Amino acid sequence: MTIKLIAIGKTDSKSLLQLISEYENRLKHYVKFELDIIPDIKNAKNLSEAQQKEKEGELILKKLGPTDALVLLDENGKQYSSIEFSTYLQKKMNSGLKQLVFVIGGPYGFSPEVYAKAKGKISLSKMTFSHQMVRLFVVEQVYRAFTILRNEPYHHQ
Repeated sequence: MTIKLIAIGKTDSKSLLQLISEYENRLKHYVKFELDIIPDIKNAKNLSEAQQKEKEGELILKKLGPTDALVLLDENGKQYSSIEFSTYLQKKMNSGLKQLVFVIGGPYGFSPEVYAKAKGKISLSKMTFSHQMVRLFVVEQVYRAFTILRNEPYHHQ
């Protein structure tokens, strides 16, 4: 199975980029992982929230294959402990799924079309985090999930 993380907009922080890259490299030992960054929408200031979500939604949907399972990172999604999330990933792998796609939306969330295509929603916390930090948290939690599944000590550090 391939796990893909799609995110809108670039990350400006070199420190965050370095940490994300570190976890991407660690993940190579467990699963095929891809990070796909969709550039910020040009002239977003001139668009309404709905128009911006629509344009971002079109770009997200273009990145999906017909058999991909789309899971949105959404404040109203299901919350998992790290162990529960590892079980969730194991079930996805056991199901024969070829590609699991997590998406971090833009500042206003997702378009109705993206919600309609989604197979699930996950919330990392009731707190709000910057989109850049969410990328790091997702990559780290995917890595943690695989160390849990392999009974490796990382989870208990």
